Amino acid sequence: MVGRIGKPQGIKGEVTIQVRTDDPDTRFAAGAVLLTDPVERGPLTVAASRWQNGRLMVAFEGVADRNQAEELRETLLQVDGRTLPPPEDEDEFHDHVLRGMAAFVVDGPRLGEVVDVLHLPHGDVLVVRRDDNSAEVLVPFVKAMVPVVDAAARRLEVEPPEGLLDLTESADEPDEPDGPDEL
Repeated sequence: MVGRIGKPQGIKGEVTIQVRTDDPDTRFAAGAVLLTDPVERGPLTVAASRWQNGRLMVAFEGVADRNQAEELRETLLQVDGRTLPPPEDEDEFHDHVLRGMAAFVVDGPRLGEVVDVLHLPHGDVLVVRRDDNSAEVLVPFVKAMVPVVDAAARRLEVEPPEGLLDLTESADEPDEPDGPDEL
């Protein structure tokens, strides 16, 4: 995701953008085509963009007034990951590369599959759906916790801190009483 459409700006169809990319000037350059979620709202082509008081304002082709702009509010904007060049840093990965990877515990069993990548203020987090469908595990995407990412083999290894995986297992099990019931 490169951004989310916010509120309309003015009466000519311009919108504010909540930027979610480290290269907004390229992603929102005139002529850039962005995919949308929900898909029926796009694709959208950038007609013009500008910065105003630290916020990105974008006009899309075919969006001529405030009412049309309002209909786009909360739309997620994405680029086709297959068109992106590979990252220069070998420890960086595009989200589409990580999604669908098999996740294994280091020197252990298969944990599940990466189903999403969250970009949170404190850092990126992998969402791993457990193979036993018991729950999803949120794994901070840092080298200490994900020391191995093998894009060619479509697998990564997780070094979970003590208790990370136990939390999901014990959350579904009722507590056992410590002794006989007292009347």
